[in-house]
Amino acid sequence: MNQPIHILVAEDDSDISKLLCSMMKKSGYIPQPAFSGTEALLYLEQRHWSMVLLDLMLPGMSGEELLERIGEYGDIPVMILSAKVEQESKVLALRGGAIDYITKPFDIEEVSARIDTHLRLYARLAQPALPAVLQHKGLVVDLSAKSVIAEGTVLMLTAREFEILALLMSSPKKVFTKANLYESVWNEPFHGDDNTMNVHVSNLRGKLAKAAPGQEWIETVWGMGYRLKP
Repeated sequence: MNQPIHILVAEDDSDISKLLCSMMKKSGYIPQPAFSGTEALLYLEQRHWSMVLLDLMLPGMSGEELLERIGEYGDIPVMILSAKVEQESKVLALRGGAIDYITKPFDIEEVSARIDTHLRLYARLAQPALPAVLQHKGLVVDLSAKSVIAEGTVLMLTAREFEILALLMSSPKKVFTKANLYESVWNEPFHGDDNTMNVHVSNLRGKLAKAAPGQEWIETVWGMGYRLKP
């Protein structure tokens, strides 16, 4: 259940932005360019970001101001890419929450390597210690054995159905949007096509209902998504 990696690129130089975005696509990441601090702030409000690449000299809202605001949106690693070479700028940025500071002009391969390293580190730190077996009422999901038992009946699920159910079970109170589920299970961007997700959830519900008649396990939260029925 690998989450797609979305990286916000706050850089007002279009050539540098294209270079960075191209490099990230080759690495399998999903970049989103933003050409001003205010534009970057709008994107920050829209989704969870795996990382932010931040130029300090941005129009609209400076990189320093944006760095202060990023913390409001969770623990997002921020790498500074800046033409400011003064020691004071580096120290202030690192003390302000940035995890790295690379001066321009930079070597694109070095930037790529540092992104990979920081993402690996953050993935390890953020990895929740899930138990090997998840339980919710009479539903038991064994993550190691990839098995599901509903009220004592063993279910035969497809790999996608298993991952959808395991994701819902991992956070029983959370409402997962269709985009959340699709991007986590299919590991690719969600473009708004509900049909694939609807079919898989419907099939999963059908198998659960057959194994445990009268029980409703997955709840539709209208206008939002799905969650385990409390």
